[in-house]
Amino acid sequence: MVTYLNEASLESLIVEQLVGLDGTPAWHEGDPKTFDAAFGLDRGELTAFLEATQPETAELLDIGSGGPAAQKFLARLEGEITKRGIVDVLRRGVDHLQHHVDLYYPAPSHGNARAAEQHAANRLQITRQVHYSVHSPGNSIDLVAFLNGLPIITFELKNLITGQSVEDAIAQYKAHRDPSELLFRPGRAIVHLAVDDRSVRFCTELKGRASWFLPFDLGHDDGAGNPPNPRGVATDYLWRRVLAPQSLTDIIEHYAHVVSVENKRTRKRSRLPVFPRYHQLDVVRALLADVRAHGAGGRYLVQHSAGSGKSNSIAWLTHQLIGVEHNGTAAFDTIIVVTDRVILDRQIHDTIKGFTQIASTVVHADSSADLRTAIEAGKKIIVTTAQKFPYIVAGLGTRHRERTYGIVVDEAHSSQGGSVSAALAASLSAHGVAAAREDEDAEDLLVRLMAAKKLLPNASYFAFTATPKNKTLETFGVPYVVDGVTKRRPFHSYTMKQAIQEGFILDVLANYVAVDAYYKLVKVVEDDPEFDARRANKKLRAFVEGQREAIRQKAEVMADHFHEQVWAKKKIGGKARAMIVTSSIDRAIAYYEELSAYLKENRRPYQAIVAFSDIERDGAKITEVQYNGFPSAEIPDRIQDDPYRILVVADKFQTGYDEPLLHTMYVDKVLSGVRAVQTLSRLNRAHPQKNDVCVLDFAGDAAAIRTAFEPYYRTTLLAEETDPNRLHDLAALIMDSAIVVSDIIDDFVALYLAEARRDQLDPLLDACAAEYIEREIDDQIRFKSAAKSFVRAYGFLSAILPYSNVAWEKLAIFLGFLIPKLPTPPEVDFAAGIIESIDLDSFRVEKTQAMSIALADEDAEVQPVPGAGAVGHRDPALERLSEIVKSFNALFGNIDWQDAERIRHRITEEVPAKVAEDPTYQTAAANNDKANAKIAMVDALGRVMLSLVRDETQLFKEYSDNADFKKWLEDAVFRATYKKSA
Repeated sequence: MVTYLNEASLESLIVEQLVGLDGTPAWHEGDPKTFDAAFGLDRGELTAFLEATQPETAELLDIGSGGPAAQKFLARLEGEITKRGIVDVLRRGVDHLQHHVDLYYPAPSHGNARAAEQHAANRLQITRQVHYSVHSPGNSIDLVAFLNGLPIITFELKNLITGQSVEDAIAQYKAHRDPSELLFRPGRAIVHLAVDDRSVRFCTELKGRASWFLPFDLGHDDGAGNPPNPRGVATDYLWRRVLAPQSLTDIIEHYAHVVSVENKRTRKRSRLPVFPRYHQLDVVRALLADVRAHGAGGRYLVQHSAGSGKSNSIAWLTHQLIGVEHNGTAAFDTIIVVTDRVILDRQIHDTIKGFTQIASTVVHADSSADLRTAIEAGKKIIVTTAQKFPYIVAGLGTRHRERTYGIVVDEAHSSQGGSVSAALAASLSAHGVAAAREDEDAEDLLVRLMAAKKLLPNASYFAFTATPKNKTLETFGVPYVVDGVTKRRPFHSYTMKQAIQEGFILDVLANYVAVDAYYKLVKVVEDDPEFDARRANKKLRAFVEGQREAIRQKAEVMADHFHEQVWAKKKIGGKARAMIVTSSIDRAIAYYEELSAYLKENRRPYQAIVAFSDIERDGAKITEVQYNGFPSAEIPDRIQDDPYRILVVADKFQTGYDEPLLHTMYVDKVLSGVRAVQTLSRLNRAHPQKNDVCVLDFAGDAAAIRTAFEPYYRTTLLAEETDPNRLHDLAALIMDSAIVVSDIIDDFVALYLAEARRDQLDPLLDACAAEYIEREIDDQIRFKSAAKSFVRAYGFLSAILPYSNVAWEKLAIFLGFLIPKLPTPPEVDFAAGIIESIDLDSFRVEKTQAMSIALADEDAEVQPVPGAGAVGHRDPALERLSEIVKSFNALFGNIDWQDAERIRHRITEEVPAKVAEDPTYQTAAANNDKANAKIAMVDALGRVMLSLVRDETQLFKEYSDNADFKKWLEDAVFRATYKKSA
């Protein structure tokens, strides 16, 4: 064994390199003999600090001698640390008798020589093998970091070369570091670190076996871990950078904190120690550094995975942006935090207020009036929702528009809609949005209106999201050029991949179960009318799944799964909760009623809660309170306490809801795109006892979910910037229609800017609407689609283009008022009456085998905002009712199979796989058109089915004799195999 590479060698390396760092104040190595285990501090260091900085107080307290005065002060100091925590004691000192004792001097502001001198007097000390126990004097810990004699960090070190890892260090903390020992009690140290030569983990509060250690690694290849370090140990960033004196001072003053959390129902408060994760520390520091270098006017996109702590990152950034300077002056006068999530609106406000030294600097704008007052008064930090901005623009003055702003946008993918972002910019812009001034005509006002829509040159935008859309990337992303094409990327990313691998969040796709529903419908009319097949199938599915029988069966499947797989298995230490996601309020209420009845009938020891927005039905108001028996505001707290275990929702709690106890989700709503990612990500919040999660999807499929998640698994990039010429194309299509003409647009805009009355404006709009109504349906669809596309695209591009276009602005204003007056083109419902023509004969559901949905391990590119496209009227595909019913039943298993589960596996798994492997079909698919490929596929399918004749007699008979089933199977297998073979 090479002894010089043992655990002690890593300890020596850390101490040597830490002490050798340049910085003021510098680290020095301490003497473990001066540690006082009875009071949990280094008495020698504390004495030296007080004698150097507060000599008169030090003499009166007589700490060095250990006499009665010293004992009283040390007891007082221990009590204050226990009550307030080490961070607060360092920041605010301790009052003792007639003395105020400072225990730390903060970093000085620029030019403050006295503060700089005091800060330099702070003493940073790293001590090896500290014997921390009074009762077991032989117990020691590898390293302890002290600030002015007070312990702030403990270390357990392990060495991979000698066969031990960071996991062994964590095990040592959990099993052998008694949390009742003074050094390890809550609030005594800022953080406890488990370190080896490859990885770092941290814990803010030791709780024995329940201690929760989280990664503090840099990340590697968009995933977990640390990259190879050509100049040293892979984890030396910890002591070389993070624990460098200036960095550690910054963490103590701006990041480490104890948050007091109140349960609104019980009024009980709990204390939660907070320490930044590496990606949080990294992004905030990177943003602040860029502002120091460039001042106001920047745009920053932060792509951090859901569940990665964005609220704290936003809070840390916000309260530091107020103090950041550029060229010696404050970069921003006011910071505005904008969120579109009502739950987080208040949450972010409370978090920022907790981190900010002067709480009065934070204002929460509950109403538009509050927001207007706060902006006019020049408040330092304002937290509000994006929806309030459009209502205050007209009433705002102009004085505040000369200020500089930092605008922090939470969930930027949805907060920056065209009207909201324009109103936000206009409300703070020096150009303003108001009626014409005395010295300007309509054209001047139009130019001012366009200028006001631009992203503000007197503001910086800090946009946070886990799921950036193309508009978000183009608005806030960092541009870069590849092969002459301008693309955009986030300023900083912490990927879903890394968050999952590090254990900050759980993989919600690791245990995905698709639940298949099988229906049998019967025709109840004598004749055989024709219906639009596509629309009819959609109506039939909605009809079937809305039946109480179907809801009851699915509710039973959900309840039984929860009881057997979640409750009985004591998931999350027996505290697991579930969510049922429904497609409508009526469906949510039905689920709640059926589920509650089933739980009661089976004497289950838990209950459900239903969550939806108030509605009116038959003139009566329907509220959650009528079903739950308590106010809506209590739902987040109630679901945490027994007997409540299952939350049934309709749109509510699908975004912005952080509940670590949520383990299982039952989805009976078609989810796609960002909405699918946001909804399923409610499950991903980590908990010390949470090892897995589960999704049962009654409405979707694995392919659609995979497609939704893949763009956000790693860093999301914009493939190319939007081509502004698309606005020219849309405008040309609109003007070529002759439904609107330039003269009418010019007249309308002039009157509108002059604040003309409606009786002057409406005739111009109505004339165009009348012309529109006279056109063919295809022309109406084409015009209205182009008009909507133009308004949406211009609303986005007008904020980011470096130039303005008066014609576009006029057209956007005019179309914005015209579109609501254009009736939707009449479309005959060729599926009307189909529900009255059928009845439900049978219904059943079956769970498929659980699967893990794997995502592509590569950066994803999203395409820019789409432009003009041909849109026309869809001719219905008419089919006889009998054929529609047959097709519908065939899709959902109307044949009375002897072993339905085995047959289903044959049809959906084995048969397509064997067909896809057929060499003749593979050749045809690769070299012929689709029609000829299908001919080859049908032949291949026949050969596969013939090979099953002995094992699956019933299946072969249905294939041979049942023409409908044969056609359905041919189409299904071709859809499943063609792209794979081609």
